[in-house]
Amino acid sequence: MIRCPNRIMAQVFAAVLGFAGAARAQDCARLTQLTLPDMKVLAATPQSAGPFAVYGAADKAVSAPAFCRVQLEATPTADSRIGFEVWLPAAAAWNGKLLGIGNGGYSSVLDYPAMADGLGRGYAVAGTDQGHTGDDLRFVVGHPAKLEDWADRAIHVMTEGAKLVVRDAMGRWPARSYFAGCSTGGFQAMAETQRHPDDYDGVLAGAPGYPRIALSASFLAAWIANHDANGAEILPRSKLALINRSAVAACDTLDGVKDGVIDDPRACRFDPGTLLCRAADAEDCLTQPQVDVVRKIYAGPHNRRTGEPLFPGWDPGSEAPGGDPRLGWTAYIVGQPEPVRLELWKFWLFGDPNFDWHTFDFDRDLAAASARLPLMNAASPDLAAFRAHGGKLLMYHGWADNVSSARGSIDYYESVERAVGSAAGTQDFFRLFLLPGMGHCSGGPGPDKFDAIGALDDWVEHGHAPDVLIASHSTGGQVDRTRPLCAYPLAARYGGAGSTDQAANFACAPSAVAAAPDAGVWLKRMQAGAVR
Repeated sequence: MIRCPNRIMAQVFAAVLGFAGAARAQDCARLTQLTLPDMKVLAATPQSAGPFAVYGAADKAVSAPAFCRVQLEATPTADSRIGFEVWLPAAAAWNGKLLGIGNGGYSSVLDYPAMADGLGRGYAVAGTDQGHTGDDLRFVVGHPAKLEDWADRAIHVMTEGAKLVVRDAMGRWPARSYFAGCSTGGFQAMAETQRHPDDYDGVLAGAPGYPRIALSASFLAAWIANHDANGAEILPRSKLALINRSAVAACDTLDGVKDGVIDDPRACRFDPGTLLCRAADAEDCLTQPQVDVVRKIYAGPHNRRTGEPLFPGWDPGSEAPGGDPRLGWTAYIVGQPEPVRLELWKFWLFGDPNFDWHTFDFDRDLAAASARLPLMNAASPDLAAFRAHGGKLLMYHGWADNVSSARGSIDYYESVERAVGSAAGTQDFFRLFLLPGMGHCSGGPGPDKFDAIGALDDWVEHGHAPDVLIASHSTGGQVDRTRPLCAYPLAARYGGAGSTDQAANFACAPSAVAAAPDAGVWLKRMQAGAVR
């Protein structure tokens, strides 16, 4: 046997890798020559394995395997400019599937960390800028097509374009296609199931802001509740941790476990009046006006004329999850100089940059918004076409969500169950998971990490419907608690023995919490085409 020196072998190996790398670069670069309907490829660039600078910032790099980054622009209408990217893994690393990634808020930013995670799992991944640039809602002024791009068309166009790019680059269509998003991404996920049921085989909808009109009205109502007639704030940020500690102390053990987490806020009867100041205002108590504000926020917005609920209120435990105001009501209610998403009413509904929030009518104007901006709501319970396609929908929501209550997801799930006609028929293609103590999409004192994409893929690919998902919570990078997540309407219950921080000591059981008399009334009226 002739033995080659290690130095020579290294040179040969490097030459082979260099040739392969050059070939990959050529294969990637040729994608700029693609001819696609109403689309053009702006760039196709090979990326080496390692850090990928997020949005061009090296200090925000995410780790990714080698891939081909394809940047495209779609022009489905004369006034549309929908930017999107398709990331293609090496052919040997591709699992044969496509993963579409959703957005957050009204931002045009692609979720590169989520795309990198999907790429690392072997998927070809895609993300879009929703058809505009920035986070300023003025982008629809004079451009009605861009509203439709944002609310519906961008994800659908991205999906069609991504499948074509994959087909050309990999030589075959994706065997399966999935979509994953939270918050606005959850809204996009639900819009896909309802409006484009053939786009995806599996859809992951986290904390879905699917009734955008009612959700935005709830932000406005809560902000108004926390300000007096002169616009002065009533409840300060400094008292949120106090309210949160008190709510958790009152309701933590209702599930039989003392773990610093409210298991199901629907069972919580915490009264902020117990914190009423006995004398002067102080940091360890609430004034009567502050007590009234907290009660209004918990109750949620109501029609001022009929008294009927318009959207679920914020739940006990969401004020400052884990004692951190940044995860709580400061995001949309407390400490905000003006109502969050005020631009929606100014520019999307009234077309008046000088619109005064004092004049908003929660009866007349909310009805007008739903009629004029129908694509802003993805609330239809009719998922028959998605179900017939073989689609699977996995939804999740944190009980300590500071943006929208998990009760909204329960209301939607139950509306689909009514449309299907049976619980078993609904569970066949739609599963909902609720996470005690989790904030908006992640964070909070409860377990918030679980493999939702893996569970969805397994359900679609192998028919293994997820009855239980195991979630974990970490502190300082170390897992310190695990807990089973049970498919609604079941909930995790402690068996009475062993550590309450170990999922193995819990089992799924029927929830003992009864729905409130007016639960889902707001959604039923929305789905029936009436807001009031």
